[in-house]
Amino acid sequence: MTDRIRALFDRWEQVWHDGRFDLIPDCVGSHYIRHDERGDRTVSRDEYAAELQTVHRDRPGIRVVVYDHSFTIDRAWFRFAFVWPDPAIGERRSRAGMQSYRIEGGKLAETWITMLGLDTTWADEPQESWTRRKA
Repeated sequence: MTDRIRALFDRWEQVWHDGRFDLIPDCVGSHYIRHDERGDRTVSRDEYAAELQTVHRDRPGIRVVVYDHSFTIDRAWFRFAFVWPDPAIGERRSRAGMQSYRIEGGKLAETWITMLGLDTTWADEPQESWTRRKA
């Protein structure tokens, strides 16, 4: 069963890293409940797709670097960092965080995310990809 979750996050990584916004309908339910810095809210799949596109426009080259993860039948969590080159000053920026997901019908249904401050990251080495640990 976790193979399906792994496949979901392999697609989700393509959305984030390759700009494959066409995969969003395969990854996110019709409504996505988010618990994040903006508060608790429910967004439609299209609203969330627009948010992601804005993030990519405002932070060109943004990457999600995963340090650890775990999957169950309907849950996943990641210890990660956003990393991007700041277009205004040309320096590398980062923010470390933790994110948990609830998965329903093979798609992201709800998430809880907590972020550390600007220019934070984790001290250990990141994984090879979102779903594969370093060999």
